[in-house]
Amino acid sequence: MKNTFTQSMAWLHTWAGLIFGWLLFAIFVTGTLAVFDKELNHWMQPEIPATQVSQADAAQRAIAYLQVHEPQAGNWGISLPSERSPGLRVSTGERRHGGGVQLDPRTGEAIEVRDSVGGNFFFRFHFTLDLPRNWGIFVVGALALVMLAALVTGIVIHKKIFKEFFTFRPNKGQRSWLDFHNASAVLLLPFHLMITYTGLVIFMLIYIPAGVDALFAGDNRAYFQAQGNARLEQPRGLARQPAALVDVAPLLAQAEARLGPLGGLNIRNPNTAAARIETRPELGNRIALAKGQAMVFDGVSGQLLSDVPEWRAAPLTQRVMVGLHFAQFGGYPMRWLYFICGLVSCLMIASGLVLFCVKRGRKYASASADASARRWYRVAEVCNVGFISGLLLACVGLLWASRLLPVELLQRESWEVRAFFGVWLLALLHASVRPARRAWVEQLLLTALLCVGLGAFGGLEDVMRLGVVACALVLGVLLGLVAWRVRQAQPVQRKGRAERRMEVGA
Repeated sequence: MKNTFTQSMAWLHTWAGLIFGWLLFAIFVTGTLAVFDKELNHWMQPEIPATQVSQADAAQRAIAYLQVHEPQAGNWGISLPSERSPGLRVSTGERRHGGGVQLDPRTGEAIEVRDSVGGNFFFRFHFTLDLPRNWGIFVVGALALVMLAALVTGIVIHKKIFKEFFTFRPNKGQRSWLDFHNASAVLLLPFHLMITYTGLVIFMLIYIPAGVDALFAGDNRAYFQAQGNARLEQPRGLARQPAALVDVAPLLAQAEARLGPLGGLNIRNPNTAAARIETRPELGNRIALAKGQAMVFDGVSGQLLSDVPEWRAAPLTQRVMVGLHFAQFGGYPMRWLYFICGLVSCLMIASGLVLFCVKRGRKYASASADASARRWYRVAEVCNVGFISGLLLACVGLLWASRLLPVELLQRESWEVRAFFGVWLLALLHASVRPARRAWVEQLLLTALLCVGLGAFGGLEDVMRLGVVACALVLGVLLGLVAWRVRQAQPVQRKGRAERRMEVGA
């Protein structure tokens, strides 16, 4: 630590940013990609047709399929086609996401779809780092606190922060990196504070369970029931009495008028007198994340049994913050805004990490520098390359693996994940055996080529897949320009005192 408060904040900002910045970069990159997780899902499963089918027709075809193949199941889950997820999927049990059978929305027939982690992998990695869920949530929460500390200390040490926003001096080595780091941080400071704080709010009951422990004796179910999210209980005897299922089309129309676009429905105890139909809204029509906002109908008479509960002030505030983080509102304009802000945030973190090495490069690279200091400096260089360009290479490598791996491969999803981490590990090894500048150029160039090459797999048959290919093409061109720029850049040599005196004398 240093003598003054500002110096202490600068010390904390520098070393906390370096030590944790590599993982924070990974969290921001995968979070940025997760903005378009459903679009990536659609691209990574090309067998799913992109068709415009009404949700009522799709629901009736799904029910017809379940009546034939799963008439005795205790629960039917149906994921309806929507703007961002054109597929129709059915399942049994309580599992709504993943698994089940994919149907053709036009015919209701089962279709073979390759197993793929899809864009859901980036979403899961974003908040767990692919660790076991509970461990991952706590690790990412700790990193979020580090990010908040970095933001606050950054504000403290840059006293002329808004003046620095309008200052950028290109081709000045260390000065250019610092200018870009400051400008990008100031430009998106409200976004950085919001996205970091709301990320902590999502798992507030996990991080700080004292409130539920004190008021509900640690009973989370009682807590959610107090918020109006209690599930409607039904008499068990009715589940043994056969009964015909009501036509779901009018119920879907009523639910859509109340909830907006629907994401799917669950039918509990189908073909019995205890049948209950729960319709759930699609995320995206309001800022508050509508978890638990289902309408429940009697599956035989069609009577509305449970309407959407009113949120109390505290849970509503929490759901609004969660909705701000997930960006499920505002349609594609809002998603593109979050995506661009995420890209700039990644560049801000990356520029800070690179700045550390640029600032100390001349000092630690000299022959007179301490051997241990040179070794630690080399470790920082390798980690910068491996965790920045290497991670980008691994992300696009996952997309290639989703198309190149045999469709019939057992545990195909696991092999996609192995491909991601395998490419990432190879990138780290490559950075450790190559000079830093060459490693940057080679990895960025390879990532650019792989991004541009995604178009070779097709994906031009519908708007969503075309959007993924076009976005990858743009990112590939930008990464190629960065690789060319790094290759052309020359390290700025500081002039010594004697040289400056000679220039003045001349």
